[in-house]
Amino acid sequence: CGSGSPPAGRSGFSAGHRSFSSPPASPTKVCVVGGGPAGFYTAQSLLKGSPHIQVDIYERLPVPFGLVRFGVAPDHPEVKNVINTFTQTAQHKRCHFLGNVHVGKDITIQELMQAYHAVVLSYGAEGNRTMGVSGEGLPGVYSAKDFVGWYNGLPCNKELQPDLSHETAVILGQGNVALDVARILLSPLDLLKKTDITQNALETLAASKVQRVLMVGRRGPLQVACTIKELREMVNMPYTAPDMLPADFQHVAQALADLPRPRKRLTELIMKTLNEDHRGRQGVKRWGFRFFRSPLEVLPSADGSRASGIRLAVNKLEGVGDAVTAVPTSEVDEIACGMIISSIGYKSLPIDPAVPFDFKRAIVPNNMGRVEETTGLYCSGWVKRGPTGVIATTMNDSFDTARTILQDLESGAINVSVSRPGSSEVVPLLEKRGVRTVSFADWEKINAEETKQGTAVGKPREKLLDVREIMFSYGLCCLISQMTKILQSQMTLSIHSVH
Repeated sequence: CGSGSPPAGRSGFSAGHRSFSSPPASPTKVCVVGGGPAGFYTAQSLLKGSPHIQVDIYERLPVPFGLVRFGVAPDHPEVKNVINTFTQTAQHKRCHFLGNVHVGKDITIQELMQAYHAVVLSYGAEGNRTMGVSGEGLPGVYSAKDFVGWYNGLPCNKELQPDLSHETAVILGQGNVALDVARILLSPLDLLKKTDITQNALETLAASKVQRVLMVGRRGPLQVACTIKELREMVNMPYTAPDMLPADFQHVAQALADLPRPRKRLTELIMKTLNEDHRGRQGVKRWGFRFFRSPLEVLPSADGSRASGIRLAVNKLEGVGDAVTAVPTSEVDEIACGMIISSIGYKSLPIDPAVPFDFKRAIVPNNMGRVEETTGLYCSGWVKRGPTGVIATTMNDSFDTARTILQDLESGAINVSVSRPGSSEVVPLLEKRGVRTVSFADWEKINAEETKQGTAVGKPREKLLDVREIMFSYGLCCLISQMTKILQSQMTLSIHSVH
């Protein structure tokens, strides 16, 4: 939703310079690529770790906060409170946010490394892992990443137009993202109207005919990937009832005693949900897990125009403990459905040919955050470890990378004896290339406009969905601000002339 000419190699800054314990003659300039949780946590830790560091955060979109804004479910406002911490970081006197800059396209990593003492890649995972089965390109098949981006207002997903005209939807995956998607599909509209979900999504969901959502996993109930908090939200969702297959739970009760406490509590909740009597609950929507199944083929409709179902291999488990794997049997299962959402994971993409990239693991190869073969280049977050964990996981991971950078500054592995221009050189270069950067103060004007529009309809905010719309709003705010300053100046002159 770039390219650079320098070859990958041992580039950047040489080692063996004076210890960082002696204050540098000029500020140490660090560039963070990515304005999501990993980027902000890395910046926060660096600023706290040394009074000599200045951090510039570059973000591809005109707005900050990454997956906190575009990935966290609209009905989880408490998770988004971390934005307050990020705002404090962005407003720090030694931190600058520069939005609307596509690193790898508008400017290369090599150019950033020439302008900064250190560069940190924190740009997350914007790619999708594919199912690798026939029919997954049919209309009616969506990635969870795109669907989440659609209801959360990610500009590149605003035209998604998901088809919700069928009764059953199947989600491949049983992690927290899968449960988020299921909850959005089945939640009463009155609950969603009070969130920051986009108006476009609300209108589409209001016309939805989806009555049942099934979440499919390769392994069994003892390996389900969601957290107990997310599962409890599904269990307690009004006007819904679970839809499970008792056969999927054979021998689970006997295994409970040996489970670690968090896994035991999660499994007990699933078992309790399975065993409750939901008969007589008419007119409710249904959700459920389907375990021991892997996708084999997306089934086309009779005319081949769209998806109408999915064929699944029925698996058996081999191995023990965490090493248990799903092995397909000769048995197959088919589910008729009009919507299939693949929630089998995100993946990072290479940002620049000058940066090493492990395509198999979809990460930037690194050692404790130090990018391999490239001195002065670091990484944090999903691009460092893969798209796993929650926001707290990313926080700790980013703090670790910041600690590595501080150690390298202390040891002299990063050359701070030569001053670096930082954004004072990069911004004019971007302007020559027609790129208009958005500062954090500019974002606050955009934020005020979104909040204003949301208040008018009883929501926390109404997100602007188009980059051009966002930039227009920002430009209009700038124009109003400039006109206000001119008018105030003219009024001051008029008052002085009267006196």
